[in-house]
Amino acid sequence: MLLRGERLGEISEDVLEFISSREADRWIYEADLLVDRAHLVMLKERGLITPEEFGEIVAGLDKIDEENLGEGEDVHEAIEAELISKVGAVGGRMHTGRSRNDEVATCIRIVLREEVLSLMAEVNGLAKALVERAAENADSIIPGFTHLQHAQPTTLAHHLLAHADTLLRDFERLSDSYPRINRSPLGAAAFASTGFDIDRNRTAELLGFDGLIENSMDAVSTRDFLLEALSCSAILMANLSRLAEELILWSTSEFGYVELDNLFTSTSSIMPQKKNPDTAELVRGKTGSVFGSLVSALAICKALPMSYNRDLQEATPNLWRGISLTRGAVTIMAGAVSSAKFRCDRLEAASGAGFSTATELADSLVRKTGIPFRTAHQIVGALAVKDERPTIRDLDEAAERIAKFRPSERGFGEDELKTALDPNENVALRSKIGGPAPKETRRMAADRKSRIEENERLVGEMRGRVDQALESLREMR
Repeated sequence: MLLRGERLGEISEDVLEFISSREADRWIYEADLLVDRAHLVMLKERGLITPEEFGEIVAGLDKIDEENLGEGEDVHEAIEAELISKVGAVGGRMHTGRSRNDEVATCIRIVLREEVLSLMAEVNGLAKALVERAAENADSIIPGFTHLQHAQPTTLAHHLLAHADTLLRDFERLSDSYPRINRSPLGAAAFASTGFDIDRNRTAELLGFDGLIENSMDAVSTRDFLLEALSCSAILMANLSRLAEELILWSTSEFGYVELDNLFTSTSSIMPQKKNPDTAELVRGKTGSVFGSLVSALAICKALPMSYNRDLQEATPNLWRGISLTRGAVTIMAGAVSSAKFRCDRLEAASGAGFSTATELADSLVRKTGIPFRTAHQIVGALAVKDERPTIRDLDEAAERIAKFRPSERGFGEDELKTALDPNENVALRSKIGGPAPKETRRMAADRKSRIEENERLVGEMRGRVDQALESLREMR
């Protein structure tokens, strides 16, 4: 073992297995080689290694194959040991002025920023799918629910845009976390910096970081960026689980509002008629797993003294698990939404169920007769008890008993009642900002489309800056 050497000697297989991070390190192998290269470029530029030494070491790094790496507690030790075996003792100069502590923290940030950028793009793609389906269904009247009970008529566009807007906020959260993720801890060494004449800003620039985690103790010990990414993922999954739950409910025979594409369903091993919404159910289930990753990481990071502690090694697998599950769920939901068949005829037929136009009837009484809303609420509430479509006679009787007047004598006749009870008229009236009226949902859909296009541009710019820096780094010899 390269690092135990004369100080600690051999190690048993059981202990090595217990302390090893090699399984989780699969995520950061490529990042480690990038960090090595950037550190070497900086060492050469600062005169801490010669150009000849730089060339030998970089040539050796280029020959390292992940599949053939030897033993080591982690990928960093394994790469360094493999390098020394290829180029000799000169390979040991690569670790000048750095520690595994700042190295691993840098590698995690490099991989995580790419994962976050990809997740941002995928969230934006799901929001786009929802907005496109909304634009197709601006005129589709559907039942709206509170407490899972019929409440008021709305439109399918209004409903889908609500889900899209939650995702656009998820995008904003991820975007807001990115600048805190994309900061370099490299050069902090173990925790107290280094006496070598290094240039931390240069390695940050070479690796495409936007700046430094300046305090060297903070740089190696903080994992708040990891917790923030997992927190954003957990909130995103909570929002996805709501969409998943509705697809599950709406696809049941009792609702019959939507049919998921065969690609996103499965059948039963015993009941051949079944078409189960398994992908949506798994999104709902994997939400709990992402929550678990966040809680585990929080518990691991809780109350750790400054600065680096090996406990932090256990937080990283939870990050990769949480991010991976979230990205998979977003991708699946985008496909499910894009290919779903909404039963607009059944949705419209159910839009007036449960006396869902009662609110508009009360509002209409207020507008036409001038009575207080609370009085109108009581009158219409009395009609709701009968559980049947009210007539003008019913309305007059209830109003006379409760408020000592007859609406029909104040200009509220059959036409007004018919209009108030029509789900389409209900929706058309609700044209204020954010309402379900077709004109307003078309405006919202167009606005969201523009925001999604701007998000695409933003992700492209952020990724472009990183890619340009890393491409230049890889070309350095």
